[in-house]
This record gives sequence, structure tokens and C-alpha cells, in this order.
Amino acid sequence: MDRREFLKVAAATWVHSRLALSATPTQKAYPYLGRTEDYSDFRILDPGLSITRIESWTRGPFGIVRLSTNDGKEGYGQISTFDPETTAAVLHRKVAPRVLGKDPSQIDAIVDAIIDANMKFPWSYVCRALAGVDTAIWDLYGKIKGKPVYALLGGTRNPFPVYGSSMRRNISPRDEAARLARLRDELGFRAFKVRVGTPTGHDRDASPGRSEALIPAVRRAVGNDVKLAADGNSCFTPPRALELGRRMEEHDYFWFEEPCPYWELEWTAEVAEALTMNVAGGEQDNDLAQWRRMIRMNAVDICQPDICYIGGLTRAWRVAQMAHEAGKRIVPHSSHLSLITLFSLHLMAAVPNPGPFVEFSIEPSVNRRGMLYNPKLEVVDGMVRIPDDPGWGITVNPRWMKAASYRKTERKG
Repeated sequence: MDRREFLKVAAATWVHSRLALSATPTQKAYPYLGRTEDYSDFRILDPGLSITRIESWTRGPFGIVRLSTNDGKEGYGQISTFDPETTAAVLHRKVAPRVLGKDPSQIDAIVDAIIDANMKFPWSYVCRALAGVDTAIWDLYGKIKGKPVYALLGGTRNPFPVYGSSMRRNISPRDEAARLARLRDELGFRAFKVRVGTPTGHDRDASPGRSEALIPAVRRAVGNDVKLAADGNSCFTPPRALELGRRMEEHDYFWFEEPCPYWELEWTAEVAEALTMNVAGGEQDNDLAQWRRMIRMNAVDICQPDICYIGGLTRAWRVAQMAHEAGKRIVPHSSHLSLITLFSLHLMAAVPNPGPFVEFSIEPSVNRRGMLYNPKLEVVDGMVRIPDDPGWGITVNPRWMKAASYRKTERKG
């Protein structure tokens, strides 16, 4: 082959290779920070506003956030409970400075930018602080649009069923069973959750034999028409979890929540594979890549993101989409009656894959008599009506705010 022929063949080969490359099927997608391939970023508002101020109030275990825009509009949200003073410090030092000046219409970009900017300080406190900004933006959306958040998300189901969630381990099986039977009759609950083991308990029970006795005692007390669940709070190794899980199956329990230390995904997956009942979990998880792994390995059947632990409604929505794609349901973690239960009700009224009910604590609440916000949530016939006023549909009690510690970050000039 002479030089001219070689160049012709080489040119033809190059053209053929380029055509082949152009005909190659689309490369694998790599959706970012928990997005599914068909995920669409939220566009509730037209662009044009600017966030100018972020304020926080902390008192006891709770922290409220107010976000303001350049035209004077406001939205209220909540940072995560438990150690809110630390979370508020993170909010004002690591989150708020990167939110000021941003257009609130770009909520997906805002929450993603906070995660990117804090790559050296990932997850827990950053997400707990971010939740205050995210939920305040959603309240702002609703107030501007004149709609409740669940309606902005396309939801219609109102009222929504709730389950009575016990937080107690210092109660005997007999007394717990009697308490739940009474609440079934008084408030119409048709589902309850009890506590077994002890939190991160290394297979230890709250008292000898309590969990084994509690499981059948509650079933006998409430009858067969009531759904039951039990929460291990990361207590058990797989062998012990399977012992209790099979006892729950004998008494027709609906799910076993967080049976193993939540960071040991393989342990939980082992339990989920062996049991015929549902295994639930995820409340502690705020890394959306970890959520993708958890769902793909079938570590849980029911996904339980906590809106305030995970960084807000926007990120919890992404978990719901990932779960829906895998044929799984969600039931958010909302273990107290601050704004987290309200947020969960709005979310569950709109997601395509809600579980049958929302968690509703049966313990004494900071919001009894509207001490934190109004209107307070009320259980009627086992259901709670979601406020229909714009945004989250509530007003934070100004007396609670007046007695709280206050901080502010605002844009200069």
C-alpha cells in the first residue's frame, strides 16, 4: 500500500469511527445528589426575588427560622430538634452566608450548593441547619402563591391517617397495651408503634423480657383490626432481631423499624431478606448517595427520611422519588409534634408512594395549647386535617419566640 492509499484508508476509517461514535446510545446518566433520572428541579416561583435575611429562634429542643426577601415577604421553617443551639450556630456560620443574595425560586440549586460548599463538614449539623432554610422557602412559596405546601406539590389527600407513636420504654407491657387500647377508643387510632430493646443497646432490653412480652400484649389489647409496628432504635444484631421479628410476624405486625445499628446496612438487609414482614428505616440517614445504596440493596422495605434531619422537604422528596422508582413506600420519621409532623403531613399528601399513615407522637407535646404554633394538630377518627392556609398553614406563637434566643444574618447594603 502506497502512501496515498494509506491516507485514503485512514481517512475513511476515521470517518467511520466518528459516525459509529455518534450513533452510540446515550451514555449512562449520573443524577446528582439523590435525583432520579426523570427528576425535575422545582420551579414554583418565577425568578426575580433575593434572600436578604435569615433569623433563628431557639428554645429548649426546638429552633424556628424566618427567611425574608428583598420585597419584604417572609417564610417560616424549622431547624432540626435536639441541640438546636449548635444547629443554629452552623446555620448562621456555614449556611446563611451562602444563601443570602440567592433567588429563592432556585431551591434545588440552593440546597445542593450548601452541600457542595460544606464537603469538609458533611451531613448531620449542616443538613439540620439547611432544613430551616429549605422549609422556610417552601412556606414562602405557599404564601406568595396563596396555597398550602401540599397543594403546591400536587397533593389532594386531606385529612391524612396517622399512627400513634409511643416513645416510652419505661412502661410495662401491660400498661402500654392498656394505654394504646384507650387511645384507640378515644381518638380513633387504627395503627400504633411501640418501642423494643434499647437505643443502640447491643441486644439489651429495657427490662428483662420486656420486648417478648410487649409484642403479644399490645396485639391482644388493640385487636386484629389495628396495624402495629415496633421500633428497635438500632438495638439488635441480626440473630436477635430475627428472634423478635419472627415473634412480631406471629402477631401480625406491619413493620420492624431500625432493627440493627443504622450504619450497618448489611445487617439490616440480612434481617429484611429473612423476614416476611416489612423492615423500615432511614430516619438517621442524610447522605442521599447512602439512600440510593440502601434502596438498591433492599435494606428496607419502607423508607423513613426525617425532613429536618435530611436537610428539608426538597431532599426528602428526592428520597421519595428514589423509593418510588424501586417500588417502595415512604413514611417519614416525625417523632414529636413540633413542625416536623406538619411537614411530614404535607409531604405525604403529595408523594406518589405514601405509606398508609404519618407518625404522630402520643406523648406530652410542647405544642399543647398552641405553645409553639397554631392551629395545633388534632387527631379525629385516627386522622389529622392538614392546615389549608398558605404555606405550612400555621402561625408561630410570638410569645414562644419572645422567650427564645435570637440570632440574625442579613445581607449588607
